Amino acid sequence: MTTLRPYRSVLFMPGSNARALEKAKTLSADALVFDLEDAVAPDAKAEARQLATAALASDAYGSKTLMLRINGVDTKWWREDVVVAAKAGAKALVIPKVEDIETLSVVQGAFAAAGGGDVALWAMVETPPGVLRAHDIARYRGGLAGLIFGANDLAKDLHARRVPGRAPLLHAMAQTLLAARAYGLLALDSVYNDFQDNDGFEAECQQARDMGFDGKTLIHPNQIGTANTVFAPTETEIENAQQLVQAFEDAKTSGKGVAVLDGKMIEELHVVEARRVLALAQSMDVI
Repeated sequence: MTTLRPYRSVLFMPGSNARALEKAKTLSADALVFDLEDAVAPDAKAEARQLATAALASDAYGSKTLMLRINGVDTKWWREDVVVAAKAGAKALVIPKVEDIETLSVVQGAFAAAGGGDVALWAMVETPPGVLRAHDIARYRGGLAGLIFGANDLAKDLHARRVPGRAPLLHAMAQTLLAARAYGLLALDSVYNDFQDNDGFEAECQQARDMGFDGKTLIHPNQIGTANTVFAPTETEIENAQQLVQAFEDAKTSGKGVAVLDGKMIEELHVVEARRVLALAQSMDVI
């Protein structure tokens, strides 16, 4: 069985907050994004860069996936972000407001020129041009790992209201997800701003999960537990997947051309999905 790396909970951490970076070592998030962009004031960029890259270079975060969100390529800070990230041995970069493949190529080129090795790129789709070009962005073949849907900037640009159910943004969410899946990429949902509203946050997690997103980006440790629960396969889903795979294998062993479980015919597509569920469950240590 292939073991996947989970991305149920991807927590943004301000790169300038040494206390938060220290606390993050004990959190149960699947991934951490040390942020040099929105969460850091202009006069704190240099300090954040130093603290975040030191965290990246450490081995104090266990099995968590570590990422660095750089500043946008339209700013004066991004190139130095990439240089220090390369020197720190960063393995994953989050790039904000991606609107074309050229942005990805420029960042990757700067990273390589600074002596960086293989790096996974995560493109944030959070502007109208980014959504409209999501398909073109997703086809980048230079180490793109996934797309991150960004609702806050997109809603601002659209003049859309933030309402329960996110009706004004569903088309953009679907476009981002479709583009990611068309090229075999991961897809993460946007942050939920009211970290004290667990009911609203859980509803958004369930919506994103049902659509097909792999996980959700977070802004507060309080959101980790809910995201980890919602985006993990349930006990029933795991049991059903195990039974389906077993029924399919038994049918093959006995020479039957068709497998049936609970009166329903099993096709190869059902087996593929069942195996994906089991691989996810294994990666999350729930089986």
